[in-house]
Amino acid sequence: MVAERGDGTPTLGDIRTRISGQLSATAESGIALLAVSRRAEGDFIGYCGLIVGRATIDEPEIAYELYQRVHGHGLATEAAGVVVRAAAATGRRRLWATVRSWNVASLRVLDKLGFERDHVAVDDRGELVWLTRGLA
Repeated sequence: MVAERGDGTPTLGDIRTRISGQLSATAESGIALLAVSRRAEGDFIGYCGLIVGRATIDEPEIAYELYQRVHGHGLATEAAGVVVRAAAATGRRRLWATVRSWNVASLRVLDKLGFERDHVAVDDRGELVWLTRGLA
């Protein structure tokens, strides 16, 4: 999945380090990214969940990524919608999302889920769109 982003193919060590970091973040925050699989096929197709990321534990960031082969079928919207409803059930009042401005598909998913643009920042990788969604 990381290789599909165009950032090269990670080594096994890179993958282990990334997974270890995600597990540590989950242990610290109590929130996590969860595997997404299709019901009928039972195959792993990506992840979706909450992270602290660029946000906070009280107002976490939604994150999702699916293999390109399953794009365009509403699966990201379905998975992210489940996460939004689960976050609301915890009593949280707001979620954040950050997306690169070129990622039109993710921006469309977030729009369908009621996220609104808050601001745009620029870093060493380009424009980063910050979006938010109230849960109350």
